[in-house]
Amino acid sequence: QLELVESGGGQVQPGGSLRLSCAAHGSTLDYRHIGWFRQAPGKEREGVSAITSGGAPFYADSVKGRFTISRDNAKNTVYLQMNSLKPEDTAVYYCAPSLSYRATMLRPRDFGPWGQGTQVTVSS
Repeated sequence: QLELVESGGGQVQPGGSLRLSCAAHGSTLDYRHIGWFRQAPGKEREGVSAITSGGAPFYADSVKGRFTISRDNAKNTVYLQMNSLKPEDTAVYYCAPSLSYRATMLRPRDFGPWGQGTQVTVSS
C-alpha cells in the first residue's frame, strides 16, 4: 500500500524559500497523481499544487509564480519548491495520492490517505 511521508518544513522569514519532499513507501507513485495541500489553524484544508502521473503541474492562484512542483519517479519522490514565502503560507503541508485517475486536481476530497504533514511557518 502506498504511504507518503512529508518532510522539509521549518520556519523561515518572509521572502525565504523551502523545499518540501514527499517520499513514497510501500509502492511506486509512478502512475499516481500527487497533490500538496495545506491547512492553517481554523481553516479548511486547501489544495496548493498537484502533479499528474504524466508530469503536468497544477497550482492554486495564491502560489502561482512562487511554488514549483516536480516529481522524480526514480527516487519515488515529489517535491514542492516554495519561494518568496509569505506569512499567509504558514500551515501544515500534506501530500497525498489521488483516489482515482479522474481526480479533480487541488480538491482535497479527491486525495488521500493523509499523513502527518510538515509544518511551515513564515514569520519575521
